[in-house]
Amino acid sequence: MNNQNSRWIRLGISVFALLLAGIIYAWSFLKAPFADLFGWDPRGAQLQLNYTLTLCFFCIGGLLSGIAAKWLSTKVRMLIGGALVAAGFGIVSTLDGTSAFMLYLGYGCMAGLGIGIVYNVIISSTGAWFPDKKGIASGSMMLGFGFSAMVLGNLATALFDSAMGWRGTFVAYGVGIGACLALCGLVIRAPKAGEVPQSAVKAAGGDAVNFDTKAMLKRPSFWMLFAFCTILGAVGSTAIGQAKDYMKFIDADAVALATLGASMISVMNGAGRLIAGTMFDKIGMRKTQVFNSCLLVLAPVTMLAALLMKSAVLGFIGLCLCGFAFSFAPTVTATFVLAFFGRKHFPTNFPVLTLTLIPASFAATLAGSMTFTATYVLLVGIAVIGAVLNLFIKKA
Repeated sequence: MNNQNSRWIRLGISVFALLLAGIIYAWSFLKAPFADLFGWDPRGAQLQLNYTLTLCFFCIGGLLSGIAAKWLSTKVRMLIGGALVAAGFGIVSTLDGTSAFMLYLGYGCMAGLGIGIVYNVIISSTGAWFPDKKGIASGSMMLGFGFSAMVLGNLATALFDSAMGWRGTFVAYGVGIGACLALCGLVIRAPKAGEVPQSAVKAAGGDAVNFDTKAMLKRPSFWMLFAFCTILGAVGSTAIGQAKDYMKFIDADAVALATLGASMISVMNGAGRLIAGTMFDKIGMRKTQVFNSCLLVLAPVTMLAALLMKSAVLGFIGLCLCGFAFSFAPTVTATFVLAFFGRKHFPTNFPVLTLTLIPASFAATLAGSMTFTATYVLLVGIAVIGAVLNLFIKKA
């Protein structure tokens, strides 16, 4: 098999692996048993904190994976990540409702850490096969990660109501996802010298710059990117985390639309990642930034309008727009790091910018203590700031 075909097969396997790893974004589905059986408030700090912890340890896992790349192979890191997911979900299955500690330990810390490790391995290794198609490759992999909430979340809901129950579902998810990630690690790796097709190397033109992490942190463009991606993540993660509850608040009788809205936000979040990557490759960075800025403001404005008008249909549209706007965040993170700071230090530079998920996740936690109207008034305000900031981000 020639390397031109090989890299696309590796990309397909990477998309599948990230579809499984994206289970962390299915939290709005997976938290249902704890709210129903243990009486934990679905919007309360108890469950929102777990989502925040998951994203924090996801970022930590990415950083550790990038640092460990100097000593550990992709296979070993994928195995470690898969084992952490399996063990973490197994711990969650033992919950008895008296304390959320085991939930935080298993799902938030262990599973979050494991997924962060494999996420960095997959994006860094597979992306290196596509110097000529940075956006499309990143967008395709992010598509798998984004679609996970819809695919695995809805499957989990069905399994919760089956004979397997929620405990059996968490065990099955942990073992299945952990094993598949470890197996994917047998194939996923960075290209060796000469393995990337010469046509792709020539089309890419090589990296104009290669900043190490220390040099990257001195660039104004990095901090502007960091601020923008944080705001983009805050809008998206808040909408995703509250999707069902938001729709029920607008219209308690619109149960079917609420369920559809929670699913569609995942669809838009997934499909938009590939669209974002394609736009980056086809129309360039500047036009993609302008489009993303407009979308970032329009999404929370629509959500706020739906609340004020008590329109479930408009709320549904707003959720889709938020999912679509948020979809640009991971693709922008990967493609901009490559374009601005080069590929040589990507494994360590990329997870540093991914740290935007930590402050962004606190927005979702904070939203749990605010009314929906106050939440979206705040999000509209920071979205405007982020949109303006995005327009001034340049390589220099």
